[in-house]
Amino acid sequence: MNTTLQKADLQLDDYLDLLNLATNLGDTRWQKEIIRKLSYTYPAATCKQPQ
Repeated sequence: MNTTLQKADLQLDDYLDLLNLATNLGDTRWQKEIIRKLSYTYPAATCKQPQ
C-alpha cells in the first residue's frame, strides 16, 4: 500500500476516534469542530452535523 495512503488512513481513523470520544462525552461543540475538519480534509465525504 502507498505510504501516503496509509498516513491519510491513520489520520482519518484518528479523527473518527476523536469524534467517537466527543460523542460519548456529549461535547457537541467538539463534535462540530471535528466534523468541520473532516469535511475540509476529506471533501468527498458527506458529514452530518450533530443537532
